[in-house]
Amino acid sequence: MKAGNSVLASYGTTVFEVMSRLAIEHKSINLGQGFPDEEGPDAVKAELDRVTRESSNQYPPMLGVPELRQAVAAHAKRFYGLDVDGTREVIVTSGATEALAACILSLVEPGDEVVLFEPLYDSYLPMLQRAGAVTKLVRLMPPAWEVPWPALEAAFTAKTKLLLLNTPMNPTGKVFTRAELERIARLVARHDTYAVCDEVYEHLVFDKRPHVPLLTLPGMRERVARIGSAGKTFSMTGWKVGYITAAPDLAAKIAKAHQFLVFTTPPNLQRAVAFGLDNEEPWYRGLAGELQAKRDYFAYGLRRLGCEVLTSAGTYFVNADFRPLGSNESDVDLCRRLTVEAGVTPVPVSAFYTSAEVNHLARFSFCKKQAVLAGALDRLNAYFRKRTA
Repeated sequence: MKAGNSVLASYGTTVFEVMSRLAIEHKSINLGQGFPDEEGPDAVKAELDRVTRESSNQYPPMLGVPELRQAVAAHAKRFYGLDVDGTREVIVTSGATEALAACILSLVEPGDEVVLFEPLYDSYLPMLQRAGAVTKLVRLMPPAWEVPWPALEAAFTAKTKLLLLNTPMNPTGKVFTRAELERIARLVARHDTYAVCDEVYEHLVFDKRPHVPLLTLPGMRERVARIGSAGKTFSMTGWKVGYITAAPDLAAKIAKAHQFLVFTTPPNLQRAVAFGLDNEEPWYRGLAGELQAKRDYFAYGLRRLGCEVLTSAGTYFVNADFRPLGSNESDVDLCRRLTVEAGVTPVPVSAFYTSAEVNHLARFSFCKKQAVLAGALDRLNAYFRKRTA
């Protein structure tokens, strides 16, 4: 048989799937994949039931149902002071990953350069490379994840078409500051590029830090496509409802790709999300506080083990260095051993880099029930006590 696409064929199965299968096989507590095990607001689920029965379940408009597009626009005004035209500047997508694909396919020509930070979410590179992009990676290093400004400035050239930015950032937990974003915005403007901003964790920012969309900064309104996710906002990741906010001309370009990827998104899910954005603000405003408490609980438990725990300013994730416990193996081997022998599954942070220079960190998801986190810490404690006895 003839070979398939050489770009996609070069990638193995995603690390999340590999570790999740291993966790199932060994009946391990899976803290690797980033999904909550507590469901979202009951009122939103009830609204889904109602609109499924009472509203049309045929194809909705390609750009999304009017209710959700207006709700996304109103949300942007309430939280960020943005004046958004829901009819021309919002596209509803089948999850944030489809939103990313639509942005990349609509903006990137073969040979265009795209600047992005690593570590990075695992779908970014395959999508960019399949589109023919030349990727210019700027590496953030633990423990502080500081931006290496000379490297970032050097990554921008006359061929740069796009910056792909994730904040709050998976897997680091970094939340880019306004000062960092202002400096990034100047580079974007100076080199006349677009920016696609993956902001799915916008409501999961801790310690009273602000989330600042690049779209809100001077000169960025016509250049930035901002991506949000109902799955993250409402802790219902299986719903796969995302949304893009962009200026009319940019949104029109992105819509050309969106229409040929999925065309549209289930109308009942869209209407339920619209209800949630408009009516369940206290729920998703309070979510960060709940997750911050879980972060603190789990990080404290890891520190009591003897790990070095890195700062997590947002997202579902905290990263830990097990070398202080005498572990000198790679993070891949460590995560496999913890799954098989300790019964707790993290994912190796090296999977989010293009090389193994950073190979000593394990990423844990703390968006789980308190009893699950407690059980994981109990297992880790028992395991390491046994190893040092």
